[in-house]
Amino acid sequence: MSTPSELSMHRDPSGSGEPRVLVVIPAYNEGESIGDVLDRIRSAMPAAGVVVVDDGSEDGTGEIARARGAEVLRMPFNCGIGAAMQTGYLFADRGGWEIVVQIDADGQHDPAQARLLIEPIREGRADLTIGSRFLGAPGYRSTPARRFGIAWLSRLVSLLVGMRLSDPTSGFRGAGRKVIRCLAHDYPADYPEPEVLFGLHRAGLRLVEVPVAMTPPAAGRSSLSTLRSVYYLFKVTLAIMMGPLRR
Repeated sequence: MSTPSELSMHRDPSGSGEPRVLVVIPAYNEGESIGDVLDRIRSAMPAAGVVVVDDGSEDGTGEIARARGAEVLRMPFNCGIGAAMQTGYLFADRGGWEIVVQIDADGQHDPAQARLLIEPIREGRADLTIGSRFLGAPGYRSTPARRFGIAWLSRLVSLLVGMRLSDPTSGFRGAGRKVIRCLAHDYPADYPEPEVLFGLHRAGLRLVEVPVAMTPPAAGRSSLSTLRSVYYLFKVTLAIMMGPLRR
């Protein structure tokens, strides 16, 4: 646990006593939506820092983000979500940020709900918070293949971590300092959200789901077609099952 003097290094310099929060946004060819996402973040979270990890975009995503006032980390080519997120966590760790909020660049996450992810961490009840679209009032709809995949991974991850997790593929998350340090050091590749949960559980960190509302992406298309969903489900299942054999 951080000492009071360590925590003071990461507090809002305005003297409000609030923790310094960094929003990390991985983005690949999200030029149609990134501007609106950044405007919404600035409106909902005016005191937060914002960094966009431009994962080799070819549509001006990074330039649009920079013009909106975001810090932009440009990857040399499309490295994948795992490398992009680890880059964001490295930036957060080296900058001494106390809380990271992950928000997707496609517009499906509501920045106004970030406080729901931050509060359990501020109160010491969680190291990682996961925004679940399936808790609380129903409303989110996706393709049958995607719903099946999420349900399967939910059962698998819940069994392995010993607690019910309804939305293990959610990319809307909050992370405290312990998680920031862990994920800056090691982050799974490809589609890593479920693997991260298992790894953090093995490290003894506390995971908490909170209900959030999500909408379909505002622009572009999902990275998971039906065939890719099947491939993803097979790959991530194998990766999670191999997890206990890793160091």
